[in-house]
Amino acid sequence: MILVTGATGKIGAEAVRLLARQGLPTKALVRDASRAPQDGSWRGVEIAVGDFDRPGTLDAALAGVDTLLLISPSVPAQEIAVIDSAVGQGVQHIVKITNHKATEDSPVDRRRGHARIEAHLKASGLAYTLLAPNVLLQNLFRVAPMIKQTHGFVMSAGDGQFGAIDSRDVSAAAAAVAADPNGHEAHTYLLTGPELVTYADVAAELTRALGQEIAYHRVTPHQHREAMIQAGLPEPVATSNAQAFGLIAEGDAAWLSDDIATLTGRSPRTLRTFVTDHVSAFA
Repeated sequence: MILVTGATGKIGAEAVRLLARQGLPTKALVRDASRAPQDGSWRGVEIAVGDFDRPGTLDAALAGVDTLLLISPSVPAQEIAVIDSAVGQGVQHIVKITNHKATEDSPVDRRRGHARIEAHLKASGLAYTLLAPNVLLQNLFRVAPMIKQTHGFVMSAGDGQFGAIDSRDVSAAAAAVAADPNGHEAHTYLLTGPELVTYADVAAELTRALGQEIAYHRVTPHQHREAMIQAGLPEPVATSNAQAFGLIAEGDAAWLSDDIATLTGRSPRTLRTFVTDHVSAFA
């Protein structure tokens, strides 16, 4: 049995769909059962209602589970609670979505959080696999309203390159490892698209797809942080995001890997494919 947490999110929902399509015993952990897809894509999937902050629900969800696909906002206390529950319930392998530079001394809060979780996971004695995606292309949906209204978007990544990856490819890699974790123990896989791009490239692809000029407005991390707070993001999230985009400007995300092809047997999607598939979200 495979349990997927964060099952209604971008990566989790597609991973559940892929596992279900293979006919594998799969359980999806959700906080609200009504959010489970009703289109038949999760046919045969067991729905477990639970909450990271309620340990009893975690024990119930993990009962009888062999492999855990751990996807969450990576709040250390929450993921550590899941890992401890997994140990208690006899889970054999955890596949965790993490960050490629999860270190205790990182300037980015979320990376320090990932480092704490990884250390706890490694000390748990469970077999584990870490999947570290580069920048998700689906994050562009957050600026879709701005693009619709102003024909442009702001970002504090300068001209920094990043190995942008479609979350559908992350889901495919995660499902592949969860379906057969043998041979993946103690491995860290770096997940990227096939090309390095910049946000200027993103603007150019949107311009091509929409048939109208889409502008990329470069701002400082401080300006970007303030704009995100004004848009309604909680201050800690806006601060962490601004830090991450500032690091992209410095070259932190300018790396590529062939691990998607290694794990899934096919090349990852390009920026152009993503924009073409989702052009209606920006129109």
